[in-house]
This record gives sequence, C-alpha cells and structure tokens, in this order.
Amino acid sequence: MRFSVLGFRFPVQVGGGRRRRLLLVAALAAAALPAALLLGVVPPAPPATPAGATVTELLDGLRVALPQEPVAAPEFKLDGVDGRPISLADLRGRLVFLNFWATWCKPCRREMPAMERLYRAYRDRGLAVVAVNFREPQAPVKAFLEEMGLTFATPLDLDGTVTRTYGVRGLPATFLVDRDGKILWKAQGAREWDSPNGRGYFDRVLAAGPR
Repeated sequence: MRFSVLGFRFPVQVGGGRRRRLLLVAALAAAALPAALLLGVVPPAPPATPAGATVTELLDGLRVALPQEPVAAPEFKLDGVDGRPISLADLRGRLVFLNFWATWCKPCRREMPAMERLYRAYRDRGLAVVAVNFREPQAPVKAFLEEMGLTFATPLDLDGTVTRTYGVRGLPATFLVDRDGKILWKAQGAREWDSPNGRGYFDRVLAAGPR
C-alpha cells in the first residue's frame, strides 16, 4: 500500500495496525484539507524501542514513510522570522529536519519542544532543523518562538507556495533531507522527536559524518 507525496508513491513502512492508521490519516487529509490543517494529526505514541534496535526498527517506531526511489527535495529560499534569508541549497552537506507548522496548530505546538531538544542535541553533529511556518506574519510567529524558547531556523512561507510544493495536506508534516538534497522520509503528524526511537535513529544516521 502507498500514498503520494511530491508526485511520488510512498510505500507505508509500518506494521499492520500502524499501516491502517497511517492510510486512514492520508485518506482523511486528502478529503478534508481545511480540517486537517486546522486540527493536525496526532498519531498514538509508539512503544519504546529496545536497545540495539536496527535502523529499520527505529524508523518503524517513528512511523515514517519511505520513498520507493530517491526524491529530490524542492529547493526554496524564504525570509526567516529574523529577516535573514534561509535557503535549502545553503544547507547542502547537512542533514535537514524540515518541518511545516503553524502557531494555531495544536499538535505542532506540542511537538516543538522535542524538536528544540533534538536540535540542541545534534546541531554540532550536522543536523539542521528548519521549521517552515505556514502563512502567518512575522509578529505572532516571533512571539511564539520567544515564548517557547525555540532557536532553530524558522522561515516564513507567507503565501503557502513552499508548503504546497511539498504536497503538505495537514500540519505538522516533517521531511528528512539528506546531505545531497534527497528526501529520506516523510512523517505526517506530531512526534516526540527526541524519544528513544528518534535519538537512536539520529545517532546512527549522523555517525557517518559528512560525505
């Protein structure tokens, strides 16, 4: 079973029950975009991953979708909340955790602290966290970031063009882009990104260092 992102068919790389839940989420998001954007998707928490888990098991625990073939991440350049431009091309050579969100999205708000912890834990090892805000002006976004103590890059997608280019149908949505600009996986809905699954995965994928 597969669903489409950026015109590519993604097989769902999870077990039976999780597969049905993710397919249902994808179907609902496609049928009701406004509701999905407003409410977000909050998948149930995964079980703890035992020590010594494989990368495949860690990804299964994170409930992500993998592309059948390499998918180039669409390039973009947006102004950040601080006014400085942020470009995907400028991050080539780093692993990019690319998130789409909005301040009014409750699941987005819930996952932001975990994203900040992930960023602080791995930024010196080659991880860039880029949280693209969906169609909100600078002032409320800046106030939210300051309130939450968030320090990762936050470009403003004021007209929603970049969000649409990535085929985002519900918030939050996350893509992991490798050092060569290819999408490794997509996650729909909020996650506890610094969970044992998350830390275990990023420990492994960043251990190789820049190519």
